[in-house]
Amino acid sequence: MAKDYPDNAIIARHAHRRSQLVFASTGVMTVATSRGTWVVPPQRAVWMPAGFEHEIRASGILQMRTLYFEPETDIERAFPPECAVIDVTPLMRELILRATSLEIDKHAQQARLERLVAVLLDEAQSISILSLHLPIPDDPRIARICEELIADPSIELTLAEWGRDVGASSRTLTRQFLTGTGMTFTQWRQRARILASLPKLARGETILSVALNLGYDSPSAFGAMFRRTLGATPTAYFHNDGESAASTE
Repeated sequence: MAKDYPDNAIIARHAHRRSQLVFASTGVMTVATSRGTWVVPPQRAVWMPAGFEHEIRASGILQMRTLYFEPETDIERAFPPECAVIDVTPLMRELILRATSLEIDKHAQQARLERLVAVLLDEAQSISILSLHLPIPDDPRIARICEELIADPSIELTLAEWGRDVGASSRTLTRQFLTGTGMTFTQWRQRARILASLPKLARGETILSVALNLGYDSPSAFGAMFRRTLGATPTAYFHNDGESAASTE
């Protein structure tokens, strides 16, 4: 499926019988689920296993290119068992674009599609999973903190201050944050801020406005954290011809 969406378009929460590889040719996708949020920059893709309930929000003009796979096929098994944002190699990108441009109701095109997917399967053997996921744990206290920070990543409350709000000690929250997300509170909040910057940058907001709106003291402080988290400057990250420099999980 090849489909374009305007800025701020929302694809309501739903699930598919088949697994999906959803590629953002342009624009940013924010995939929201009960288990967390995945942010998909341009020239990257998100893998969603069959039955995975999700909502997608577009930032910028989103050119979405989607491949659907029947469960328990070789190509489906080549991808992670859970939702994940993946790096897309130049070859994989061209395979996705070519596959989604074919008229698959014609027998000759169907055979061609199968050959393209065979190459895609080979390329998928070495995919990289990108650190573009914000997990939301089951603990309702931690989940509440996560949801409020996703809504407003610039909030500067300490864990002790959050603890007074949700009814838990900072020691308990520190332990539960690490157990539930695999990150410290500070690491999770920093990732939340960087991921929140991607839709803003996709809409053309300046680095200065993005940095200040997300609670950074200066564009240089934001740029340094962006590079530390994703492996490239904000400008380079959005203009790398699909060769992502993002860090892996």
